[in-house]
Amino acid sequence: GCFEGQRGQHDRATKHWIVAAKLGFEKSLECVMDRYKAGLIGLISKEDLASALRGHQAAIDATKSLQRDEAEAAVYYNNYKRK
Repeated sequence: GCFEGQRGQHDRATKHWIVAAKLGFEKSLECVMDRYKAGLIGLISKEDLASALRGHQAAIDATKSLQRDEAEAAVYYNNYKRK
């Protein structure tokens, strides 16, 4: 998306950011939201934003699990214990 935006292809950049946001990439979601807030007519609709937000949340939820939480806690505990 950034490369397309630098080339002046703002429609294409926005589409790339929407796809990446739906896959859970936080920075792309921020770009989509910034574009929407800026009111750039024709680049992103309210429906596009809602779809990106729903997709992003679904991707984040899909990566959550008890096993991941336990592993993260173990890493945090081991790092804290070393200090």
